[in-house]
Amino acid sequence: MFDRVWGMENVGNTATVTVHINRIGEKLEKDPSAPPFVETVWGAGYRFRVK
Repeated sequence: MFDRVWGMENVGNTATVTVHINRIGEKLEKDPSAPPFVETVWGAGYRFRVK
């Protein structure tokens, strides 16, 4: 994600990605505690869930 979004190698700080994903979720989700679009995949990252 770092390379595709920011054009740089992963610098080891995944908090940046987490913050951006959370902000996207806040804008998309009506109820962030039960998100229908942005899904956390434990041990892998995130995915966009298509209904």
